[in-house]
Amino acid sequence: MGEMSDTGRLVLLGAPLGNPGDASSRLRDVLASADVVAAEDTRRLTRLARDLDVTVAGRIVSYFEGNEERRTPDLVDALRDGALVALVTDGGMPSVSDPGYRLVRAALDAGVPVTAAPGPSAVTTALALSGLPCDRFCFEGFLPRSGGARRTRLRSLAGEERTLVLFEAPHRVGAALTDLAEAFGPDRPAALCRELTKTYEEVLRRPLGELADWAARTEPRGEITLVVAGAPAAAAERPTDDELRAAVAEREAAGASRRDAITAVAERHGLRRREVYALVHAG
Repeated sequence: MGEMSDTGRLVLLGAPLGNPGDASSRLRDVLASADVVAAEDTRRLTRLARDLDVTVAGRIVSYFEGNEERRTPDLVDALRDGALVALVTDGGMPSVSDPGYRLVRAALDAGVPVTAAPGPSAVTTALALSGLPCDRFCFEGFLPRSGGARRTRLRSLAGEERTLVLFEAPHRVGAALTDLAEAFGPDRPAALCRELTKTYEEVLRRPLGELADWAARTEPRGEITLVVAGAPAAAAERPTDDELRAAVAEREAAGASRRDAITAVAERHGLRRREVYALVHAG
C-alpha cells in the first residue's frame, strides 16, 4: 500500500469541518491507500469514510491529545519501516489547535518526508465569512481557561492591529466575550461563527459588547470560532523638523549616502522623500 519502500511518508489530511462534500479527492485516495491512519476520533473517521464511500484498508489507530506522546514513537517506527501514514483530526488541518504537531516534528527529526492533502480550515473559513479585514490576521487558538490568565492574555492583545481569530468552547464563549469586550472595548467589531459548513451554520457580525450580551442570553452550541477586528492604527506623531534632520545626519555618520539616508528616514516615518530632502537642504 505505502508509496515508498526505503522510508515512509506522513500525510496530513485536511478533513471537512462538517459537510462531507468538502472532502478532496486526494483525501479519499490517501485514506484508501494509507498503511496506517492515525485519527483523533476513530468513530468519526469511520463515519467520514462511510459518508465518502471509502474503504480504509490500512490499520486505524487513535491519536489524540491524551495519547499522542506515547503513540508518536510507534508511528515514527512505522514511517521508518516504509509505511504511508495518514493523520486526520475531527475537522480542519492537523496541528492547528489539534493533534499533529508532535508527530510532524518527530517525523521531520527522523528524516521522514511530511506533506499534506490540504483541506478546510475553520480559521480561514471564519475569517473570510466575518466581513472583517483579511489582508493581515493572527491566530491565537484557544484562550486560557482560567479567567485571570485569559484577561491577562487579552490585555496583551488589545493593541494588536491585525484581525484576530480565536477558537472557543461553547460553555466558555460567554465569559470570553465579556473579557474581550472589557479588554478591547464593547464597540470593537467582531463575528461569532458557529457550526461552519453544517446544517445550522450561523455567523453573527456584531460589536463585542452586543455579542457578549447575546451569549449571556443564549446557550451557544457547536464549534465556535471568533473573529475580532484589529485595534485602530495609532496615529504616529510626526517628528519635528530638527529630529528628522538629526535622523538623516545619524545615518550619514554611520556610512549611508545622503540620498539613502533621506529615503530611509522618509520611509521610516511615512513621509514623502522630497519633504525630508527639502528639510535637510533648507537646514
